[in-house]
Amino acid sequence: MKKNYRLLLAEDEPSLGLILKESIESRGFQVDHCEDGEKAWLSYQQNDYDLLILDIMMPKLDGFSLAKKVRNSDTYIPIIFLTAKSTTEDVIEGFEKGGNDYVKKPFSMEELIVRVKALLERKSNPIHQEWTPVGKYNFHPGKQLLKFEHEELYLTSKESEVLKELILHQNELTDRSLILEKLWGSADFFNARSMDVYISKLRKKLEKDPDLQILNIRGYGYKLVCG
Repeated sequence: MKKNYRLLLAEDEPSLGLILKESIESRGFQVDHCEDGEKAWLSYQQNDYDLLILDIMMPKLDGFSLAKKVRNSDTYIPIIFLTAKSTTEDVIEGFEKGGNDYVKKPFSMEELIVRVKALLERKSNPIHQEWTPVGKYNFHPGKQLLKFEHEELYLTSKESEVLKELILHQNELTDRSLILEKLWGSADFFNARSMDVYISKLRKKLEKDPDLQILNIRGYGYKLVCG
């Protein structure tokens, strides 16, 4: 992993923001901390960041709204949401708004750092810059796009990550818990329900190719079958 990654931290609680900034910087990252969404948006526009860490409940501009503005100009930059909300619906909304990961308060610094490093490593992976055939579709993980003939379908960041995992193990059984641990950080009940939602959405987006299926192997996981 390269040195001197620059991160934008948007956290409206001053004491928590200071602790997070100092802890993350102690791991070798550069961190700019903003205490509301509007300041974070201005900082994002004025600087070049490698990753964003956004609290959801912020004054002036909340984390979801900020992420939406960011995604209008950059579909690649990784976004981690910080929140005390923990229902499946909240988690799904976070991913729908363009988040790549979702860290529930309270959390350990080590958990956050692991997730930051994982997203930065995924961003630098060459597979993100290539078109990959999936049945009659073509898939670009970095652009989060599916192409079918002349039609383009935009995927959310989480849909893109799940599909990439299934493609890496195409025509093989993929352990459900391994995907959950890798992409969600935990194989708990709420994350499992969230993943089921994304599998259903991917099935709908892949339905133009009748030979392409995502099978649910009860008690084990999923299998992307092509042909």
